[in-house]
Amino acid sequence: MKHKILMYLFIFSVLLLIFQYVNSKNIIDKYEKDIVTVKSQLSESEERIKTLEAQNFELGYFNIEGNEDALTYFEAQGYNTEKLIPAIIEGLYNMNDYEGEDHPIVPYVSMTDSKLLINKVRILNHKWIIANFTDGEFWGEIFVSYEIDENNDLKYKLVEYLMYPKVG
Repeated sequence: MKHKILMYLFIFSVLLLIFQYVNSKNIIDKYEKDIVTVKSQLSESEERIKTLEAQNFELGYFNIEGNEDALTYFEAQGYNTEKLIPAIIEGLYNMNDYEGEDHPIVPYVSMTDSKLLINKVRILNHKWIIANFTDGEFWGEIFVSYEIDENNDLKYKLVEYLMYPKVG
């Protein structure tokens, strides 16, 4: 009887060890699979980040904040670019505060009940700006040159413009 109990105990112990081994192996296999999945996702994310960085570099290329030559041009003339750049942009946005139908720099008249307003401004370099405008229904873009005169006043000059045809 004692041998039977020991044999059953031995068989139970072996079964318990086999169960523990199989369970542990399944857990380890799942962790390894998860690690491979996470590494794959990380690799994909790193590639996506590289692509986004390249796109960001391209988008920033025609932008005064990434243009050392344009910034150096202003700094050589004694301007603080951290104050000047917002002032240049603000100067165009301030043109949105006008009376009547004629916008000070946009060469179109609103075709709706709303005023034409400059929406977005990008300073390309120390001489050129591109901006878009809308009256809420129609959209267009302007290409503007600018300079700072001897009195330190900003002067804007419309160079080119377009209005997109209404679609739909």
